[in-house]
Amino acid sequence: MSHARNDAHSAALPLSADAWLAAIVESSEDAIISKSVNGIITSWNKSAERLFGFSAAEAIGQPITIIVPPNLLDEEATIIASIRAGRRIEHYETVRCRKDGTLVDISLTVSPVTDKDGEIVGASKIVRDISERKRLIERQDLLLQEMSHRVKNLFAVMNSLVSVSERTTTSARGLADDLRARIRALSAAHNLVLGHTGGNSQSGDSASLFALIQAIFAAHQDQKGERIAVQGNDIAVGAVALTSIALLLHELVTNSIKYGALSASGGHIDVEVRDQDGVELHWAEVGGPSIDAPSGAVGFGSRLEQLALDALKGSITRDWRSDGLRISLRIPLQSLGG
Repeated sequence: MSHARNDAHSAALPLSADAWLAAIVESSEDAIISKSVNGIITSWNKSAERLFGFSAAEAIGQPITIIVPPNLLDEEATIIASIRAGRRIEHYETVRCRKDGTLVDISLTVSPVTDKDGEIVGASKIVRDISERKRLIERQDLLLQEMSHRVKNLFAVMNSLVSVSERTTTSARGLADDLRARIRALSAAHNLVLGHTGGNSQSGDSASLFALIQAIFAAHQDQKGERIAVQGNDIAVGAVALTSIALLLHELVTNSIKYGALSASGGHIDVEVRDQDGVELHWAEVGGPSIDAPSGAVGFGSRLEQLALDALKGSITRDWRSDGLRISLRIPLQSLGG
């Protein structure tokens, strides 16, 4: 019976402890690397091959600096000094370089390796790719900034609506009715965009560019509809482009409300649309305060505008004239999807 138990035990453990350890290292999802105290690579598992692009044959025997960007070489020297002093480095976030030269964000844990006499002979590194986590954090930050920016813009827009309604009404009831009408116009602009995208960026529907412009501008018109005049050629815009164009126009209107012609009681905007193998939109502000080109750091609104332009492969130029801002927006035909 004892002999049978020993045979069963041997069948359950076909590998030695060292072989089991080697198998665990080789099959780990994390890159596991060892190096000497002089920084020479002594082992390199399969995940290290996948992460950095070097095969084990290419990496072993090479200095660990083959994966360290030139501007971070001092960092590796500090790591080696810590290992020689017997100090472990826990979850250190940094950047390393792949064989093809691209950079990757990593989390690094480094532990000293000692021999049977307790002497430090090298280090083991566990490297985890955190690129996706970094991208998610950056996207979350961008979305939070966008939300903050839109909330601030909404306050500016609502303040403008109150001011416009106040100038055109003579009673509290009239003010309330006028405000409701302007808020409904804002809602209609929102529904125009949402209705054509339907939450699906692949929708094949298209909308009239004039309908989009007029829907966005309606809430800011006076009773005669003269604060923003639109003329030129109407163009069909596909659902994919509709949201980006709406974002651009909303940013232009909001900036005018804050700083430009729509911030003054007598100010107005003339918009001309031309069909020139795509869209050419010319925007002229008249009757507003004199403003200079902004200087200093780029605000989030400008970043948001650039994201929309990049999505449309479009371009925008501004001419800061003493009599009012002039804007030229160009969107190529292939980006309209109409």
